[in-house]
Amino acid sequence: MKLYLNEISSAASRVRIALALKNISVETLPVTILGENPENRGSDYLRVNPQGLVPALVTDNGTLITQSIAIIEYLDELQPEPPLLPQGLEQRALSRSVAIAIAAEIHALVPPRIARRLSTIPGMTPAGLAEWNTHWTVEGLSAVNALLASHRAGPFVAGDAPSLGDILLFPQMVNAERAGMDLAQWPAAAAIYARLKTIPAFADNAPAPRK
Repeated sequence: MKLYLNEISSAASRVRIALALKNISVETLPVTILGENPENRGSDYLRVNPQGLVPALVTDNGTLITQSIAIIEYLDELQPEPPLLPQGLEQRALSRSVAIAIAAEIHALVPPRIARRLSTIPGMTPAGLAEWNTHWTVEGLSAVNALLASHRAGPFVAGDAPSLGDILLFPQMVNAERAGMDLAQWPAAAAIYARLKTIPAFADNAPAPRK
């Protein structure tokens, strides 16, 4: 299998964590996503992934799978152990709820392509872009924290082992911490994050800092 990624991408970090938890090896192909002419917007990569996003997984039979959650669930079905979704129906739903809240309600509003578009709006400043990112991160993580606080039934997002929700929570918390946000405002999420940082599959596959 081939995985197109960028080390700063939190979405790619999610897939790298899942691969590490599963102990699955893939060929990795770096794709630039920042700068004036990033490779992910170029014709060569768009022929691989018409969305122009990372990560993108090409399976052994040549099938393209895009979107980190879809890739993670594919890997979970390809190699069921260790499972990346809990056994119980309600816990599985909770894990997916946290994952989708992060992917759709936080991350979707703050990636480089959004910043590029916002920067073209007259009057938008770097400070304005930073405020935009902070606003949506704080609002989103506050909601996720409340969800976790009301449903906690174990040391991780949905039980006694890391699952899909943890895989998405970890890179988002890494980015919030690097941005100087006080993680103490999200005590339930911060407690899970502290545990995840002790697990090599997570710690070794955090998104790289932007240079």
